[in-house]
Amino acid sequence: MKAEVVICGAGIAGISAAFFLAREGVREILLVDERPPLTLTSQYSTECYRNAWPQPAMRALMDRSVDWLEKLAGESGNRFRLNRRGYLYVVTQEAARERLLQRAAQLQGAGLRPMRVWKAQSSQEMERSQEGSEATGADLLLGSEVVLSRYPYLNPEAQAALFIRRAGWMSAQQLGMYLLEEARRAGVQVKMGRVNRVEVRKGRVVAVVLSDGSRVQTSRLVNAAGPMLEEVNALVGESFPVFTELHQKVAFHDVHRVVPRQAPLLILDEAQQLPWSEEEAQALQEDAEMRFLTETLPGGAHLRPEGGEASDGVLMLWEYRLQRMPPRWPLPLDPWMPEVILRGLTRLLPGLRVYWGHLPRPQVDGGYYTLTPDHLALIGPGETEGFYLIGALGGYGIMAACGAGELLMYHLLGKPLPDYATAFLPERFARGQWQVPEEDGKL
Repeated sequence: MKAEVVICGAGIAGISAAFFLAREGVREILLVDERPPLTLTSQYSTECYRNAWPQPAMRALMDRSVDWLEKLAGESGNRFRLNRRGYLYVVTQEAARERLLQRAAQLQGAGLRPMRVWKAQSSQEMERSQEGSEATGADLLLGSEVVLSRYPYLNPEAQAALFIRRAGWMSAQQLGMYLLEEARRAGVQVKMGRVNRVEVRKGRVVAVVLSDGSRVQTSRLVNAAGPMLEEVNALVGESFPVFTELHQKVAFHDVHRVVPRQAPLLILDEAQQLPWSEEEAQALQEDAEMRFLTETLPGGAHLRPEGGEASDGVLMLWEYRLQRMPPRWPLPLDPWMPEVILRGLTRLLPGLRVYWGHLPRPQVDGGYYTLTPDHLALIGPGETEGFYLIGALGGYGIMAACGAGELLMYHLLGKPLPDYATAFLPERFARGQWQVPEEDGKL
């Protein structure tokens, strides 16, 4: 067998890479995965996107990726249901208000503009400012009166809110399937199997050997293996500082219609202590493994409506504890997660209290984020000639997939690179050209 390019991994990153290479006329692309496409981590995404990031390179990559999402939505008749409902970061504490102002300033410094500041209630003017699907930038709402005039269902104690306009969500599965179908139509082949060995001669890739024993002659191998990124790196004798974190989400039926169907992604952007009863707190204190739930937990609890007007689905998430571990299956799901996230989100939406202790049929699933220490992806060539990476898209794989796939295509075909490409080069770690971010910016 021969292939011009072999892509290891049929998640959203690998499929996007195949799509953009095929779109540029590359033939004989082989996409290899031991599982069906989009079934490992991609299908468990929260499916959201935004162009607001504190790092200029991330903001530029995401803007480009969203450009593609909007273009592909138009070409496909919006098959993957892209919307622009926005992100809303909310704080209810005065101390957290200052941090939100800093977040807004940081995003503005990274190129998110315009930043509109609302300090007094002016509902009519604010409503006009929200009109139009092409609206960009962000809105900073200061004071509970201003926040509640726009979002009356939030906690009356809301001190401030930051609304990101070029943001929303989509169907990740439908996006992936559309890209895959278009790639196949352009000649991309998909093969079930595992890359067991990579043949390297004189410092360059010459072939891969699959789990069925077949040998595929190729001069270019793309590592898009997601949580197994390091396993594939090891096949060519390379290593990069990556790690995996377990992330989970909860879906439930909002039978009491607490969450408005037209709500944006709602995020409580502040740390908090959960509102346990005295008896509950005492029981948790007596359990060494659960005692942390009575302490101050980090911010980031968020939720959004799922489905159309007739649906009552809601997705909610909160990584209230760091779970860094090697990937293993089945996932070690947290049975406490539905109740803990629900308690945390009640500070954002008090109406959720109606579900305490009896959440209707919660469903928990998730996957592994693969990250680098600077939380920037690995996109570009490795040290071995003909070896490329597109991975470590931890927490933003769906939203970044199109921009990342296009950027990888630029590298493989020797096309001029955009300015932001340097920030994602794998070689930055060998050169020491990276730094730990002040905050992870996953939301």
